[in-house]
Amino acid sequence: MLEKVEGVIIRTQDYGETHIIATLLSNKLGKIGVLARGAKKPKSRMSAVTQLFIHGEYLVRLGKGLSVIEQGDVIQSHRKIREDIFLTAYASYLAELTNILLDEKSPNYYIYQQFLATLNGIVEGKDPLVLSMMYEMKLYKVAGFAPIIDYCQSCQRSDQIRAFSIKEAGVLCQRCLSVDPNHWPINETQYKLLRLFTDVDMERVANITVKQDNKLVIQQILEQYYDTYGGLALKSRKFLKQIDKLQ
Repeated sequence: MLEKVEGVIIRTQDYGETHIIATLLSNKLGKIGVLARGAKKPKSRMSAVTQLFIHGEYLVRLGKGLSVIEQGDVIQSHRKIREDIFLTAYASYLAELTNILLDEKSPNYYIYQQFLATLNGIVEGKDPLVLSMMYEMKLYKVAGFAPIIDYCQSCQRSDQIRAFSIKEAGVLCQRCLSVDPNHWPINETQYKLLRLFTDVDMERVANITVKQDNKLVIQQILEQYYDTYGGLALKSRKFLKQIDKLQ
């Protein structure tokens, strides 16, 4: 059966001498594996529509296992990402995280939309680290292990939030800090950012300026949080950390 879908290429791997297998995050079918015949040939039109981060419209022949791309047209190339090693590192991390946390053939238009908006924001020159953390929070929610940010995990009060607890999977207020001796202290600004990162739609993100110290604290919290609850290790995160050191 032929199906016309819109999607973004989030992973590719060689298959034989001339073909590739791509993972397509699509609007209607969710995450699916697709065979692109002849895509490794330099002059192949299939090559142009199956590069990483390409946003396109595809005609897909659906199969029980691997589907086949019959044709495709580029909507947005996101070429700027592939031409910049720093932007590539961030986009690769987000693509791998998406691939790991989303189930095969389980459509989720919201995450599709959020991922696409994140790539577009990176191309537009918005802070890729801030965008990444905002997208991570949304993906964690869909994957079923998002932290509780709205109220203290111990007493449920919503004021005087002073810490983030990996163990308790959420924030703690001033009275409940002793619940987790290994909590991460957070200030009022950092708490507001955590709430903003959780709630705001990626399509509505303007140029948010966040101080480096605040970004670093939230980044470290989210990294440790994923390591505790997310499961599989991310190869792209190691590369991203190396790139960040260069910056």
